[in-house]
Amino acid sequence: MAIETLIDDFQFLDDWEDRYRYVIELGRTLEPLGADERTPANKVLGCASQVWLVTEIAGEGDPVLRFRGDSDALIVRGLIAVLLAIYSGRPASEILAVDAEAVFAKLGLREHLTSQRSNGLSSMVARIRRDAAAALA
Repeated sequence: MAIETLIDDFQFLDDWEDRYRYVIELGRTLEPLGADERTPANKVLGCASQVWLVTEIAGEGDPVLRFRGDSDALIVRGLIAVLLAIYSGRPASEILAVDAEAVFAKLGLREHLTSQRSNGLSSMVARIRRDAAAALA
């Protein structure tokens, strides 16, 4: 899903309860990771829930990164789906240029997440950015 579509969908929903349910539904669309992908190397540190993120890198110069993720919490799976819409399938330089906070503000996510979920979301973004920077190095 394109981030523009996601932003439009969120703007259509009137209240946070509807948006919350939508985030959970987005999470249900994710393909679960296999047991062999739920490794310490793929685990995202700093999340209250269990979160795994798999990064696939294709190309040279400014490689394209594709992400797949999973969590043991429904809302976090939805947040992963939002992050995939923002970042997956983009060149590393674009990933590093994205202002995630501005996107979260457009979606109205930050003000409705607990501090633990917000910190976990920041940890996932930091991991994605680290992977993009490493791919460019």
